[in-house]
Amino acid sequence: MLLSRSINCWYALFMTFDGCAIIRPPRDGGIRYRGLTQEQIRSVQVLPVDYEIEYICRGNRVIVGPKVRKCLPNGTWTDLSQRSRCLLLCPRVWTSLENGRVVSWPLGPPVEGTVLHYSCLPSFILMGRNSTQCNKLGKWDVPKPVCHCESLSSCKKKLYIGALFPMSGGWPGGQACLPAAQMAMDLVNNRTDILPDYELELIHYDSMCDPGEATKLLYDLLYTEPIKIVLMPGCSSVSTLVAEAARMWNLIVLSYGSSSPALSNRQRFPTFFRTHPSATLHNPTRVQLFQKWKWTKIATIQQTTEVFTSTLDDLEDRVAEAGIEISVRQSFLTDPAVAVKNLKRQDARIIVGLFYETEARKVFCEVYKEKLYGKKYVWFLIGWYADNWFKINDPSINCTVEQMTEAVEGHVTTEIVMLNPETVRGASNLTSQEFLAQLMSKLGGKNPEETGGFQEAPLAYDAVWALALALNKTVGPLKAKGHRLEDFNYNNRAITAEIYRAMNTSSFEGVSGHVVFDAQGSRMAWTLIEQLQGGSYKKIGYYDSTKGNLSWYGNDKWIGSGPPADQTVVIEEFRYLSQKLFVSVSVFAGLGILLGIVCLTFNIYNSNVRYIQNSQPYLNNMTAVGCMMALAAVFPLGIDGLHVHRRQFPVVCQFRLWLLGLGFSLAYGSMFTKIWWVHTVFTKKDDKKDKRKVYQHLEPWKLYATVGVLLSIDILSLMIWQLVDPLHITVEKFTREAPKGDLDVLIQPLLEHCSSEKMNTWLGVVYGYKGLLLLLGIFLAYETKSISTEKINDHRAVGMAIYNVAVLCMITAPVTMILSSQQDASFAFASLAIVFSVYITLVVLFVPKMRRLITRGEWQSDAQETMKTGSSTNNNDEEKSRQLERENKELQKIIQEVSRKLSLFHRSLYSKYHLYLNICQEGSMIRRCRHFQKYDK
Repeated sequence: MLLSRSINCWYALFMTFDGCAIIRPPRDGGIRYRGLTQEQIRSVQVLPVDYEIEYICRGNRVIVGPKVRKCLPNGTWTDLSQRSRCLLLCPRVWTSLENGRVVSWPLGPPVEGTVLHYSCLPSFILMGRNSTQCNKLGKWDVPKPVCHCESLSSCKKKLYIGALFPMSGGWPGGQACLPAAQMAMDLVNNRTDILPDYELELIHYDSMCDPGEATKLLYDLLYTEPIKIVLMPGCSSVSTLVAEAARMWNLIVLSYGSSSPALSNRQRFPTFFRTHPSATLHNPTRVQLFQKWKWTKIATIQQTTEVFTSTLDDLEDRVAEAGIEISVRQSFLTDPAVAVKNLKRQDARIIVGLFYETEARKVFCEVYKEKLYGKKYVWFLIGWYADNWFKINDPSINCTVEQMTEAVEGHVTTEIVMLNPETVRGASNLTSQEFLAQLMSKLGGKNPEETGGFQEAPLAYDAVWALALALNKTVGPLKAKGHRLEDFNYNNRAITAEIYRAMNTSSFEGVSGHVVFDAQGSRMAWTLIEQLQGGSYKKIGYYDSTKGNLSWYGNDKWIGSGPPADQTVVIEEFRYLSQKLFVSVSVFAGLGILLGIVCLTFNIYNSNVRYIQNSQPYLNNMTAVGCMMALAAVFPLGIDGLHVHRRQFPVVCQFRLWLLGLGFSLAYGSMFTKIWWVHTVFTKKDDKKDKRKVYQHLEPWKLYATVGVLLSIDILSLMIWQLVDPLHITVEKFTREAPKGDLDVLIQPLLEHCSSEKMNTWLGVVYGYKGLLLLLGIFLAYETKSISTEKINDHRAVGMAIYNVAVLCMITAPVTMILSSQQDASFAFASLAIVFSVYITLVVLFVPKMRRLITRGEWQSDAQETMKTGSSTNNNDEEKSRQLERENKELQKIIQEVSRKLSLFHRSLYSKYHLYLNICQEGSMIRRCRHFQKYDK
């Protein structure tokens, strides 16, 4: 319904507004109307302004002329002056001519009326007509001509190689590799035993080692004549791009300067080969050197590119197998300043650097600034930089040549052997030294150290020879299958497969050594080890990774007495508690325990004294015991690794926890119980009789039960804690400290702690519960400060003790957590808080009792009275006596008030008496007067 409504709306618009009249489609074609049904197309006559129509052709015809027309406001269609036709397409094979040129008129697809003009290249003769025309049937009117060579010597068919040589950029390797490749090309083309019927021609561009630029150049290579049979890129980032795209065109890719390990992925790059070994070939050599110099800890810094990232990933796997640790891994994109500072800060000593030559100068300029060189450091670099790379003036750095030379001195390079050290004539009939001489001649006397890619030039030279030998090997098998190399096109997989097999089986002696490819298409080679000594590189060894053989010259030199240590020697030193502080606090704690014993003894001895009994002596005994347990916790708090073995330390942790936890529960719990019951009994808004009744039924067992509940909660929580997450020893590490005099030694301070996996959670639960009790105790003490009772006659002293304990605990708990890394301060704060809390509690609770009994001598009279009566003192007598005194005073006040009122009444009555007496004397009211006189008598 919605679709039909929208169509009807369109139809209404077409019929309402001005527009363009429908035009006829071209012959053998049609028109596509957007948004209209077939029925509407047949009935509509005018299309609105800005409406577009599209021509379509039937069969294999193509549209020639405007394909889309648009309705203009003046009622006409665009480009009406140009005719649109549907014409048959003639075969495109006629549009190219081997060894010749083809000019098409008019430009565009070869359709009816298209005329082609043919001409041959020099040394070739055109056989056939020099022009042809496409007719109405889609056929050319004459056969396609051919170009034949004038003589046998000039009859070679050309095979084109598309190459990308980086003449500038991060690695300007094309400066030497291109001349080397052209040398090889000339030699191959002059050989009669290699591709005798063919001539190789190199079509090359400057990729600048930039994948973006290479993408544009690759497009030009693939979409412009002639067809290239092989691609030869250099630079890993460019080769990655080319190799991944080449399989879509069935092209073999042979690289001369790509070391990225990622290119060894046969699934991703199925047609890729390289004469430059993978960068991972450096890693076995590096690991061998690490082991030789007994290094177990290294650091890395890399430029953020795929080649170096893949190399470093491979190095991580190899060093892990060898038991070597990569302690620091830094990377940078363009500016290495932060990465170098991080290496310095993390005490990197043995450093593997992976970056291009231009970035290497930036890195070592920062290395000089950070003093990350000298006898304590060794740098491992890639060996394919120019020999004077650190002396080249670079405007991107602000270091002098002298500073750079100082910073790079002594570094070690690992380099793939790219020049055959032996005097052997290989496939090109040149020795490596003869090749270098010819290359120097071709370079025109340029300084090799300043020529990019000079070291890789033998690889480029051998790459051309590897390709030529492989193509030569395919001629026979292709001929047997009815194919020729010149028949290659981007859809011919058979020829590509034959070239791939030939490349995969390549094996020959080149100027770079023996050329052979592994299963991933990578070159296998030896590794050269060099060291910069006095500003120039010296060979110090070779390594054959296939056999694990290290050939060592023994001429390595070091700035110090030998190879440096792989890390600063770190001496672990435990921080222990100050023994003077421990002894001092222990003395106070011991004296506190003695005070607790005195108080406990005093309380037990005088437990039958009425005043002591009215203070609930058993609760006070619990308080004294809890205080002594809390003081006893001071001793394990001060015991550390200096006194006990590490295996015994968890036992000390348990003593700390249980003594302090149970001591708090007993001491504070008994005081809290007193204040709780005083508040419960004497702050209710009931009448006095109910209070008296509740007070009389306040049995001691209820108080003890309350303490038992608080103690049970602590015991249960501590047991759950220790069963689920027991305490164990943990070691805290601090910032390393450098002692005076020895630059290669650092002190690592350590501190032992009692901890558990979820220590903060458990402490949060315990502190939360205890904190609520402390706050509630403060509240209850405040509420009961004005209550006076003989049942618990020391509740005001208890309230004062609760105030002090609560304040000290609430301050101590967070402060000790903050100061946990400072053993002396933490111990002093915690232990002194315990000592002061206990001293205050004992003094406030027991000293007033001692003072009263001593000064008043109450214990003697009460004891004698107890012995005479043989019964216990009535705890309620004194309270009842005071209650009667208060009631007596209230009655006296009432009697005084009544007496005052009676006196007033008497005065009033006397005045009335005199009044009546006067009336009687005057003779009025005689009857009443007689009665009054009688009453008066």
